[in-house]
Amino acid sequence: MNLREVVNTILYLNRTGCQWDMLPHDLQPKSTAYEYFSQWRDDGTLTKIVDALRTQVRQGAGREDTPSAVCIDSQSAKTTDVGGEQRGYDGGKKIKGRKRHLLVDTLGLLVAVLVTGANLDDGTAAPQLLARITANDYPRLQTIFGDNKYHNHALNAWLAEHRPGWKVEVQTRPEGAGKFEPVRKRWVIERTNAWTVRCRRNAKDYERRVESSEAMIQWSNIHVMLRRLAPTPRPSFNYRTAA
Repeated sequence: MNLREVVNTILYLNRTGCQWDMLPHDLQPKSTAYEYFSQWRDDGTLTKIVDALRTQVRQGAGREDTPSAVCIDSQSAKTTDVGGEQRGYDGGKKIKGRKRHLLVDTLGLLVAVLVTGANLDDGTAAPQLLARITANDYPRLQTIFGDNKYHNHALNAWLAEHRPGWKVEVQTRPEGAGKFEPVRKRWVIERTNAWTVRCRRNAKDYERRVESSEAMIQWSNIHVMLRRLAPTPRPSFNYRTAA
């Protein structure tokens, strides 16, 4: 089995939003592609790929292998009529569906992801997300940048007990800002959310299981990091030669 073709098939599905049953015939069949997708999702292979690629991108940018600061935020997404587990209503965003909780480094590269019902408060979900990484894996980590939703006493208590070397630094938008203004340090995770929904599979949450939703977000970020490590030059278009 050519695993490169399997990866290409999953990336195609993730980018285009194609259904598993409607994959083009020149790619791997659904039975093969989904078997690897589910296996890599469940055995931790996908997380290892994300970690390895993130390390390479950071090294290429002249950074240390692991970050000293990360950003945390969430994004609510509608689900489809197919249904699935863990759905809820986000009263703030007026969205019925799921919520994607992301942790990224200061380059916007994915560190961890957690998908829950959209009704779950960000501060309540944060310990579950942060529990997915350890101080041993991220020995340099000290600061977690977030917005007002993470000014949470329960979160601070959890950090003091389980991750005593980490602290949440809340950064808010300046008062009186009449238009969109990126917040220093925290804007990178907004850009990561934009990268995520650029892949049509993530325009909505189409997955029955939250584990598959998390995997699709990981695949989106894998695609971004692969493009950074091996950029494909776009051919220039000339109207004269085209005519």
